[in-house]
Amino acid sequence: MEEDTVYQHGTLAMLISGLFDGTLPVSSLLEHGDSGIGTCAGLDGEMVVLGGHAYTIRRDGTVEELAGDVTVPFACVHFDEVKNFQSITNLSVDDLEAKILQENSRNVFFAVKITGTFAKMTTRTVFKQEKPYPGLVEVADQQAIFTGEDTKGTVIGYYAPDLYQGVASSGFHLHYLSDNHQLGGHILDMAVKDGELTIQPFVNFNLHLPVDNADFFKKRIDTDQLNAQIRQAEH
Repeated sequence: MEEDTVYQHGTLAMLISGLFDGTLPVSSLLEHGDSGIGTCAGLDGEMVVLGGHAYTIRRDGTVEELAGDVTVPFACVHFDEVKNFQSITNLSVDDLEAKILQENSRNVFFAVKITGTFAKMTTRTVFKQEKPYPGLVEVADQQAIFTGEDTKGTVIGYYAPDLYQGVASSGFHLHYLSDNHQLGGHILDMAVKDGELTIQPFVNFNLHLPVDNADFFKKRIDTDQLNAQIRQAEH
């Protein structure tokens, strides 16, 4: 079943190694899911996919819907299937993550979606890079940070088990888009005022690799410091 599958193009280890070329068009990505997260070619903004539409949050904070021919180096999507939800109130991000992990297996890849009002939301977007690309760790400090209070919107993202580290970022990787499209990006911190939480576990993980990209084909990825580099770049 499609709702049991998460589809990912590229890997986080590729981004850590500076493979930022766009290798899959958004139109093809949306054939595999209507919800998810990612980034655009050259790390041009943080991407949010909701309701079958892909958006990017630029370095100036503006939100733009992406045309189908825009390409991505990394993205993760699924078909949203709400089978159950629970109401949540007054939770910090640490409290939220602890609650989710108490109720779900740490060995399962699952989607996290929260719709509601957020007492605090802090997000970031990285700056677009040009070739020759640096590694992701080197550009992690080149970011714009945005904050909001009592914003209404949607958190979307994933929890990946430790065994996926390198393919994804193990743990939670969440993005945000406000209903009015005035705030969004990769979540650094948040506090839920009230909302609805849904968890969608996946049986299948479909990894798609850009085998026709010459840089990917030739790249030798150094895995020795990969875990520390991912933590530095993503948190």
